[in-house]
Amino acid sequence: MDRYNLVVIGAGSAGLVVAAGAAGLGARVALVEMGAMGGECLNTGCVPSKALIRSARTARTKRLALHGVAAAPVVVTWPAIAARVREVIAAIAPHDSVERLTGLGVEVVQGRARLVSATGVDVALTAGGTRRLEAKTLVIATGSKPTVPPIPGLADAGYLTNETVFEAMERFATAGGGPGPRLAVLGGGPLGVELAQALARLGAQITLIEVQARLLPRDDPDAAEAVAIALREDGVRVWSGTQCTRVETTGGAKRLHLAPAGNEPGVGLPPVIDVDQVIVATGRSARVDGLGLDQAGVLVEPNGISVDARLRTACPSVYACGDVIGPYRFTHMANQQARVVVQNALLPVKTRIDYRVVPWCTFTDPEVARVGLNETDAQTQGVPFRTIRVDLAANDRAVCDGEARGFLKVLTPPGRDDILGATLVGAHAGELIHEAVLAMGKRLRLRDFAAAVHVYPTLAEAFRRAGDESRKAGFTPGLQGLMRRYFAWQRG
Repeated sequence: MDRYNLVVIGAGSAGLVVAAGAAGLGARVALVEMGAMGGECLNTGCVPSKALIRSARTARTKRLALHGVAAAPVVVTWPAIAARVREVIAAIAPHDSVERLTGLGVEVVQGRARLVSATGVDVALTAGGTRRLEAKTLVIATGSKPTVPPIPGLADAGYLTNETVFEAMERFATAGGGPGPRLAVLGGGPLGVELAQALARLGAQITLIEVQARLLPRDDPDAAEAVAIALREDGVRVWSGTQCTRVETTGGAKRLHLAPAGNEPGVGLPPVIDVDQVIVATGRSARVDGLGLDQAGVLVEPNGISVDARLRTACPSVYACGDVIGPYRFTHMANQQARVVVQNALLPVKTRIDYRVVPWCTFTDPEVARVGLNETDAQTQGVPFRTIRVDLAANDRAVCDGEARGFLKVLTPPGRDDILGATLVGAHAGELIHEAVLAMGKRLRLRDFAAAVHVYPTLAEAFRRAGDESRKAGFTPGLQGLMRRYFAWQRG
């Protein structure tokens, strides 16, 4: 039996940060992983998807004429694109490798972990045999897995998820008989729209099917509509408010039977479509199977493992972080949760997780980034607000770049200048949103954007414009009258 200060289960984003952070403080740490180091983000999520999106943007030539450039026909080579995705993963993988963690003082144990008590873990080693690990504190960071809807015939027909689609791309070149592979994407959330647009730009024939009445249901309707318009311009057939009721295999194709998800029939909705492959992007669920959580009294809710504000489970010696707990399944949130776990598990001064300022971005073109409340959230929660909106058509850099579609919206309380949240739709929105993230984290006011000097011409000037608009809103008719009288007095 080996004894540690901390045993971490799962070497994804959260587990790696916990293990490295704890070892850096001098704790004896074991990190258990049954699969590839780096977890979903490195191997099948953030990294490969963004590499694919970059290839897709490079292949898109529709905007070249806008800039006075003529382009020869673009030839997409699916095996080469798949190879580049693998190269990007390989370039980043050393940061998450066994060698790096070992160098930091972490003992990496490769195998499948199962809790046997509140402080004990049995590991079925990949190389064979079993090890018992004991620790004062256990940390569960096993991540999430794709959620597959119970559509009749889907399992028999076969499907791809983000965990398999990147490997399958090499076969897209020979799939189907049309100009590109025929693919159906089930799910109009961030993952679904990102994959749909990228694959369409690379020549695939994409049908996107979303059960909800619109795409990106967690974003504001105008932001979601901007993405829907862009998808259609890229050739994606978008069917929102639509459900797939059955899948069958016929003549080498997968036939999807479609029907309206609501009471209203979809205008022009085909009863069936034939595709070469189905990509499931309908969400993710906590990866908790086979962990023996009941042996330690760890409770699991529908969204994942139940934790308190200190990220401690119902068992005081067991913490959890990352996708396995939610509520935000983002790599950057897993990182933040991991830092909270390290402090609370090892140090005498405790802290709580703060979800007040959580940014995220959907990496379509245009990108949709947000932090804090949006209009939809505020209306749902009954939070009074006013909206300061700046259209990118008024931003000189956006006009120069041919990226003038999009907008910035900042929410504040009525008559006040505190920032409740911001939504940005446009090029590089995921980079630019951090101006609002920092402002909210430091409790700055919207008018503070106007006081900060911004380089001209840049897209970030949209924030300064929002600050100016907020100042103008505070210049009430009564104040205007007072100023006029003051200036008249000055003139004598």
